[in-house]
Amino acid sequence: MIKYGHIIRGVGGFYYVHDGVSSVYECRAKGVFRSKKIKPLVGDQVRIEIIDEAEKTGNIIEILPRTMEMIRPACANVDQALIVFAVKDPDPNYILLDKYLIYMEQRHLPVVLCFNKTDLADQAFLDQLRDDYSGACRVHFLSIARGQGIEEMRDILRGRITVLAGPSGAGKSSFQNYFCPDSVMETGNVSKKIGRGRHTTRHAELFCIEEDTYLMDTPGFSSMDLFDLEYRDLRYYYPEFEPYEGTCRFQGCLHAAEPDCRVKKAAADGSIPKRRYESYLYLLDQLKNVRRY
Repeated sequence: MIKYGHIIRGVGGFYYVHDGVSSVYECRAKGVFRSKKIKPLVGDQVRIEIIDEAEKTGNIIEILPRTMEMIRPACANVDQALIVFAVKDPDPNYILLDKYLIYMEQRHLPVVLCFNKTDLADQAFLDQLRDDYSGACRVHFLSIARGQGIEEMRDILRGRITVLAGPSGAGKSSFQNYFCPDSVMETGNVSKKIGRGRHTTRHAELFCIEEDTYLMDTPGFSSMDLFDLEYRDLRYYYPEFEPYEGTCRFQGCLHAAEPDCRVKKAAADGSIPKRRYESYLYLLDQLKNVRRY
């Protein structure tokens, strides 16, 4: 008997395949994948040969072509990214946030940016966040603790594999628990001593919300390197700069120290958010100092 499904978890050489409806099969991967140095990934759509239907066991005999692949986290076939940051407790790290946006753009993933814990901030602060980031991606506000703004996410998630990303303590696991309470994921408490969340998710894993709709939770981390990005290309990952490309005095303007730069002028008059432009300058300097071999 042959079935198709998605790998939702990989542990100790076993791969757990969800059939898209209600059944999960514990599978081994055929040796042919090892000989070809192909490693099955969470998110892979696979063809499996059922060994025992009652015991829900089988073998992966084919990995269907991937639409995309990510190294960090190791996963495949993701349709979109849901980046979750808290507006407070912990305070948002804007440099890290922009690194997430760049990382997802490099992989051509549409992004929904969710600011959680809105009950801890005033409206003026939320409005500023919307102004700062609405030019870069879709922005959504919610308070998972109070159940505000979260139910509207269902239509955004439906029919897709969505990877959850963001620093620990922002509310990713709480978001997961809301949509898939049977996952019984532990919710991390924010460390009062260091002001960061404790890492609670230890591996990438898919959770089925409804038919053919999955959330992928990933290990929380507080840093992200962009060392594979050339500093000259950084400007292309800030959508707010696009209307001004080619209008500066110098061709290939980096929008930093050059005179008569239209992007600098737009940042000065508020057409480009100051927070985003300052983040760009910081990352540009960081990438310039990366030693490449």
